[in-house]
Amino acid sequence: MPTPAEVIEGQRQDWNRVAAGWDKWDNYFSRNMTFINHRLVADARLRPGMRVLDLGSGTGYPALLAGDVVGREGSVVGIDLAQSMLAVAARKAKALGMHHVSFRAGDATALPFEAASFDAVISRFCLMFLPEIPKALKDMARVLKPGGYVAAAVWSTPEKNPFVRVPMDVIKTIIPLPPPDPEAPGIFRLAKPGDLTGMLEGAGLPSLSEEEFLADVTYATAEEFFNSLMDIAAPIQNLFSTLTAEQKAQAERGIIEAVNAYRRQDRIVLPIAVRVVAARKPVV
Repeated sequence: MPTPAEVIEGQRQDWNRVAAGWDKWDNYFSRNMTFINHRLVADARLRPGMRVLDLGSGTGYPALLAGDVVGREGSVVGIDLAQSMLAVAARKAKALGMHHVSFRAGDATALPFEAASFDAVISRFCLMFLPEIPKALKDMARVLKPGGYVAAAVWSTPEKNPFVRVPMDVIKTIIPLPPPDPEAPGIFRLAKPGDLTGMLEGAGLPSLSEEEFLADVTYATAEEFFNSLMDIAAPIQNLFSTLTAEQKAQAERGIIEAVNAYRRQDRIVLPIAVRVVAARKPVV
């Protein structure tokens, strides 16, 4: 079994590898995932002048929206393992004139910040990938000021997320895959109700709310879905690298066929379910 350090290094390499793909599909994800960014900003009670930390900032979201809310009198720091992803985020911040939004490479389980240095912490689709979630949440609580808010989004259960489930289902018909370890880092690690809230409370961050949001993401065609998948999904890329050329072609056909089942009139509409949790550090 890999050590936490080995898991983190593997993730760093994976996400750096797909950074160009995330940049390529940036407009698509901005259109389809903006509602999550706004919910995180709202649940963290962001307002002008705050200092905000975004964990797992990737190519800049929700850090850039947070920067718009806190304004120049505030500041936002986005942290992520992948320097190549953050280079895209920094370029976007510069283009928007957001000099108060910065990005730095780092490990969320060992944050390079002083205690009580942030008014709020936000995170989108990051926490479930961490090899030591309780450790990361305790460090997050450490850097949060008393009375500060946390807002995090993670994927809900597989059956409600064909957007991320369908490719794995197809690949499993081609090669045997071991059942996922429920305690290992992965897309659905914090999918069940109460998973993340329980861990937050264990880190000294009492939960305020937990809500599952149902929504849709859309594509022009099933082929567009497949192409974006191969550009941005590091875990799927890793699985495809183990397939023969014939198996890759079979997987592509199978994924496209499965996704076409979600066609509505002139587009593909794939349901998603996102769990959003908010907590607050007690005022001492």
